[in-house]
Amino acid sequence: MIKSSLILFMFGSFLMMQAQLQKVEDGVSWDLAQKRKEKISAVKYNLSFKIPENKSEDILGNESITFVYQKVVDAPLQIDFKEKSTNIKSVSVNGISVTPKLENEHILIDPINLTQGSNQINIEFVAGNSALNRREDFLYTLFVPDRARTVFPCFDQPNLKAIFQLSLTIPKDWKALANAKLKDSTISLSDKTCHFAESDILPTYLFSFAAGNFKSHSAKIGSENAEILYRETDEGKIKNSMDSIYSIYNSTLNYYEKWTGIKYPFQANGLISIPDFQFGGMEHPGAILFQNSTLFLDKDATQNQLNNRSNLIGHEVAHMWFGDLVTMEWFNDVWTKEVFANFMADKSTGANIDPEVKALKFLTSHFPAAYSVDRSLGANPIRQQLDNLKNAGMMYGPIIYDKAPIMMQQLELLMGSENFQKGIQEYLRTFSYKNATWPDLIGILDKYTTQDLQSWNKIWVNESGRPFIDYKVKLKGNSIKSFSISQRPEFNDSKKLWVQTFPVTLYYADREENIQINLQKKEQKFVELKGKEKPLYIQLNASGIGYGIFKTDDQLISNFDKIKNPVSRASAYISTFENMLNSSGMTPEKALQFFVNRFSKEDNELNLSLISGYSSTIFWEFLKEEKRNALSSGLETTILKAMEGKAEKNQKKILWDCFQNVFLTQPAYNKAFEVWNNQKPPAGMTLNDDDYTNLANALALRSNDNSDILNKQLSRIKNPDKIARFKIVMQAVSSDKTTRDNFFYGLADKKNRSNESAIGSALYYLHHPLRQKISIAYLPKSLELLQEIQTTGDIFFPNNWLKGIFGYYQNPKALEIVNDFFKANPNYNSILKNKILQATDNLRRAQSLAK
Repeated sequence: MIKSSLILFMFGSFLMMQAQLQKVEDGVSWDLAQKRKEKISAVKYNLSFKIPENKSEDILGNESITFVYQKVVDAPLQIDFKEKSTNIKSVSVNGISVTPKLENEHILIDPINLTQGSNQINIEFVAGNSALNRREDFLYTLFVPDRARTVFPCFDQPNLKAIFQLSLTIPKDWKALANAKLKDSTISLSDKTCHFAESDILPTYLFSFAAGNFKSHSAKIGSENAEILYRETDEGKIKNSMDSIYSIYNSTLNYYEKWTGIKYPFQANGLISIPDFQFGGMEHPGAILFQNSTLFLDKDATQNQLNNRSNLIGHEVAHMWFGDLVTMEWFNDVWTKEVFANFMADKSTGANIDPEVKALKFLTSHFPAAYSVDRSLGANPIRQQLDNLKNAGMMYGPIIYDKAPIMMQQLELLMGSENFQKGIQEYLRTFSYKNATWPDLIGILDKYTTQDLQSWNKIWVNESGRPFIDYKVKLKGNSIKSFSISQRPEFNDSKKLWVQTFPVTLYYADREENIQINLQKKEQKFVELKGKEKPLYIQLNASGIGYGIFKTDDQLISNFDKIKNPVSRASAYISTFENMLNSSGMTPEKALQFFVNRFSKEDNELNLSLISGYSSTIFWEFLKEEKRNALSSGLETTILKAMEGKAEKNQKKILWDCFQNVFLTQPAYNKAFEVWNNQKPPAGMTLNDDDYTNLANALALRSNDNSDILNKQLSRIKNPDKIARFKIVMQAVSSDKTTRDNFFYGLADKKNRSNESAIGSALYYLHHPLRQKISIAYLPKSLELLQEIQTTGDIFFPNNWLKGIFGYYQNPKALEIVNDFFKANPNYNSILKNKILQATDNLRRAQSLAK
């Protein structure tokens, strides 16, 4: 008896020693994730939440986690829970009550209580609020990338997929939607409990539910009825949009089933439209979240708005195969799900439209956004390294959403579309309901091509940046003697080479000729052009499929009217802007004049939107204040004249928005005020409630005492969600400095940042160029808050925070503040430093460009 006790004592001491040796750190490290994946399988969560109507009251949770455990006598099992220890009410392991121990965001389960094989852990807890997105009368979960652990205890890593069975007790007049179908509900005097079926196998970041005071609509998706929950109150938008939403959803679903060869892989389809949603959408199977303003459009929606809606739905539905069916092993490959979602959305939405329209849509959607980051000193590769999931939110941005689809388009061109599709289909079949890495995919694609994908992958995926692409032409008489193209990295003299395909277009007085080339070397001659008649001018990349800064021929600008193809014009517009930013023969004032002069001539809506955006950017970011003031009257007149000359109301609306963005003179103010005050739009155009709100903000920015404008606009808004949003934004727009100060310094408290979408808009007004003489004082504190914002906010908020703050500065003092911050923080998080460099790239360039 004594001897046995001694052995047990020594064994327990050994376990404690091992526990002390095992590092327990914040977040979910790569090391922890790998060890748990080796030991844990067959995970199932049975979860119930009691959600009170009052958002200030706690949400009580109860769960059982069952799993198979490969027991090893080592450290405690770590269950992720990023909350206070007092939120854990009780824990039992295999029926035995244990004392909860929370250390560095993990509940520690002593291995002595676990068995080889099946185990069950029961936990009563108070749910954390940070990822529950609780509003006054509704809530929705958003757990990507590692925020499930902020609400309930779990194994919060993408490669430990699980089955979820959920019960929600909610106020009885609320509605709810989750990943799985509703089995039944029981109603009491004040609430009801919704019991959902077992979900399909999912990673924790895709587990989701929404509940609240929603309206509901059902229609067929596939062969079954699918529900949409929404809060939109504009009956015109609802009537104009609902059929379109379901039609787009169904057409994309059919396209993906055919293209992948795999039927829709989950048990339910469901949609939830969220006002002021901080993302565009989120791909939870059975409960996809969508940004309300993108989904519900009025009958006069612009082509950009219609494209954005179809792209958004196509993107989220594509995730059912890319991300949900096959999930990345680790969030360093989060881009693989995003690139396929965007790439496939472009395919599905372009399947039944003119190839020219499809190409233009792809070009204008992805290239400017990708360039905005890849041209900066903070550019990051598509595939990045990740040590801990707590930093996974920093992986997101235009590189994975916009450069990656461009890369994928080049890969498809390299392999051929048929071989590419076969490789992707094999990848989906091989890893269905499992996890995979990008190298897994490359390994499969390698079987379908003779190209060197490993070398190609190194430049396009594992490194950042873009090439500067130039050409040389030698003439002999009236014909081309030789033609060569050269490439070099934008920022350094490395030997990087971008293998890619794009056309060279020769323009003549009566025709144009296209020669498709495959660039594979630093400098490469193309005999295909030898002997061709001397052209008026040459355009590189007229199709817009090539990636980089393409030399712009001076004659192209002066003969621009000869470019009849809208895709070629878009490519030339983009090249003009990029060459301006690189001081390659085009000053900001000259570029602005070129774009503005095209307003009356450009008849394509997407192109008009593109150049109006470029014009606004140049006006505010690359012209000095005195130059803006000197040009404003003529600019306003030109815009309004071009607007009056347009026959299509959407083109009129694009130019009105441009006017509203840049106007400065008193006559222009008076015109805008008359439109807003009388709520009577310019002739031939329609403005909705949101348009009048935006116009009120534009007027308020230009008014020394704007309280009357803001309060009158507030009284006009009827939708309660939009009222809540405007109350946030109007603090930043206010002409009262004390109000703006209180708003900004209040953002140090995370509870004042809960509506991240509204805060992002408010920051734009707070730091507008017309306010920067005062708002520049906010910059040091804004940078100081960034790390905490990254920790507590959703994945896009750090980017939106920085863009809203630095997006329009050109003042050298602003750049000095950034540089001083870097000097004072030499060991600052490298990814966040890159985000700052990305957001301040135009500020840096303005030091030499702004005149």
